[in-house]
Amino acid sequence: MCLIIVAHKADPDYPLVVAANRDEMYQRATRAAQYWQDCPSILAGRDLEQGGTWMGVDKYGRIAAVTNFRNGREEKNGITSRGLLVSQYLQNRHSAINYLEHCISKINNFNHFNLLLGDVDTLYFLSSREQQYRQLQTGIVGISNGDFNECWPKVERGKQQLSALIRTGQIDNHEAILALLADNQLPDDENLPDTGIGLEWERLLAPVFIRAEEYGTRASTVLTIDRGNNVRFSERVYDRQGKAEHTSCYEFTIEEQE
Repeated sequence: MCLIIVAHKADPDYPLVVAANRDEMYQRATRAAQYWQDCPSILAGRDLEQGGTWMGVDKYGRIAAVTNFRNGREEKNGITSRGLLVSQYLQNRHSAINYLEHCISKINNFNHFNLLLGDVDTLYFLSSREQQYRQLQTGIVGISNGDFNECWPKVERGKQQLSALIRTGQIDNHEAILALLADNQLPDDENLPDTGIGLEWERLLAPVFIRAEEYGTRASTVLTIDRGNNVRFSERVYDRQGKAEHTSCYEFTIEEQE
């Protein structure tokens, strides 16, 4: 997952809205979003190489999503897939705080990451670089491959467009949010971040929706939870040419934890 835009208690009817793009190598084996056979309470896509996921929700309304932190100047030394940070939270009944503390204790096993997790009432963000977490406040925030809410063009553009949907009463329109996530506008060079990977790659990775020869946006996901605890989860999967292959939608009402 390389872009996550979150509207947390920013709309009275929809206390949680998450719009996210997963950017990945096209060759990496992936299963589209579905209820997991080995853990039916989880709804998520799946990385078939390591078994984790980039974003998911469970029947109790717990959510999690992860992005990598991009820094071409630092040597990569992580040995564990960051997608397991998401799947292990959803597979177990850990409280958010206990799980975040566990992640911090194991942080050196991973390349740098940004982790979002919690539920409709309380969301947390963990930065592996800072080795600390924070609780999200009311409003709209964006998470990409930099620091929390860092003003990268794609982050700011995504936040502005999601805010516009709230103002115009369209926050429940998943097609409109998926269109936001398909935005391929390229910002000017002077507005690009410098993450140590060179200008050519900064350009390729700058739009909300990415398409390169071997790497690009593989899936867009929209999650909305209304004030009645009704969950709607939409995923659109894209091919190597950036064309939509299929779209799936799931709906359920959050269950009480036993």
